[in-house]
Amino acid sequence: MALFVVWRDSVVGVGEAWRRLTVWERHADVVPLTRITVVEGGGGGVGTVFVARSGVGGLTFDDPMEVAVWRPPAGGRAGFCRLVKQGSFVTGWAEIEVRPGAGGGSRVVWREELRVRWVPRLFDSLVGWVARWVFGRAVRRLLARP
Repeated sequence: MALFVVWRDSVVGVGEAWRRLTVWERHADVVPLTRITVVEGGGGGVGTVFVARSGVGGLTFDDPMEVAVWRPPAGGRAGFCRLVKQGSFVTGWAEIEVRPGAGGGSRVVWREELRVRWVPRLFDSLVGWVARWVFGRAVRRLLARP
């Protein structure tokens, strides 16, 4: 499994950063060749299931995820969300933490462990590097877009 961590600081406050990162359909705006569909529990909390479909033409795969932990930021406490990947092609988990940052902004920490089926473990470091780049870019773009 490839484990990676992405940190991003933002001028956006904690509540707004949380909203921008946890409206799941918005991720399709910043991840190339991906569509997101919420299929169960559209409120975003525990039990919400959504599917990221990535690819082109007949070369697509689904990455279904379920929200396992949902603690929005409140009263100065950081927000925390854990997603469990339920697919047959990509498995693992992702955690999103949004905490207060400098000057009223926020700090986002995105941790993820993923395994891509049919990719030998020998390539885990490469998979982690690519995923860190893709998700780092996605987080930066989500935080920049209202």
